[in-house]
Amino acid sequence: MRSKAMDTPNRSYQSERAIFLDLSGRVKLRVTGADRLRFLNGQVTNDLRKTSETSAIEACILNAKGKTDAHIYVSASGESFLVDAAADLREALNIRLERYVIADDVQIEDVTDQFSLFHVLSQQSPALERGRIVSVRRFAEPGWDIWSDAAQHHVSLQELSSRLALCDSDAVEVMRIEQGIPRWGRELTNEIIPIEANLEQRAIDYQKGCYIGQEVISRIKMSGQTNKRLCGLIPLDALALQPGMKLAAPSALGKEVGWITSATRSERLGKEIALGYVKRGFNSVNTRLAAASPSRRTAGGLDAFATEDSEPKTVRAIRVEVVPLPFH
Repeated sequence: MRSKAMDTPNRSYQSERAIFLDLSGRVKLRVTGADRLRFLNGQVTNDLRKTSETSAIEACILNAKGKTDAHIYVSASGESFLVDAAADLREALNIRLERYVIADDVQIEDVTDQFSLFHVLSQQSPALERGRIVSVRRFAEPGWDIWSDAAQHHVSLQELSSRLALCDSDAVEVMRIEQGIPRWGRELTNEIIPIEANLEQRAIDYQKGCYIGQEVISRIKMSGQTNKRLCGLIPLDALALQPGMKLAAPSALGKEVGWITSATRSERLGKEIALGYVKRGFNSVNTRLAAASPSRRTAGGLDAFATEDSEPKTVRAIRVEVVPLPFH
């Protein structure tokens, strides 16, 4: 479904006060044991030696083909690591990690229901009476995660709300798309390599030791090429775009060259914007494409996605242009 920037969340996003998000619904795992660093570092794209009690890292967990099994954030906490990821990875992430625990002294515990998780967007660390505060960049701006006892969720929420502006899910989605941040289930799936999602600067350490999928990542780094890239897209006719729309090159309308993953109306920028994957050769800035939903047939529309193996699908195409991320 297309995200909408309603009046209330838009005010929260543009509030003069620092804003915070409630991320308590995310899955949370605790990894313990004498081999936890060696084991987990062999599973993730970033270097866990960068983590501390007060600093977290962003990383991906890959399969042997370099495709993404999970997108995570990790911090150190005493004799353990705390991992958080999208809520719908709760079962799959645990299974994926447990699969590689063979003779390691490692225990993986689901602690999702034990902790509340909030994120504050501000330059300075929030001064709070409770909770563990961890520096982490989840968006374009610096931010701070606050881990607290789930039993005290309402108390923590009230304390934060008295000082900061709560940013609801609609406003968060608009902000995320504006900043070009990939999200699990939209831009990040089991078919995407992290570099394709522009995560090489945020979530990949090319100097660390081996991990599952590293060969593919290293090969892409050496070649400097990917089959596709996550790009910013804007409609040239101010028409709304939709996730799932296919992209075609106007010069070869029968050739599909990408698809839209997220779309919204940005009131701050005053225009419709979208994120999408565009194949190599068509993803340079200022390239113009046609976006349409093949399932929608409109009389007099453009035959944008005819293929040799199927009957032509008549659709109304929207002209779009590839633009840099983040949106400006």
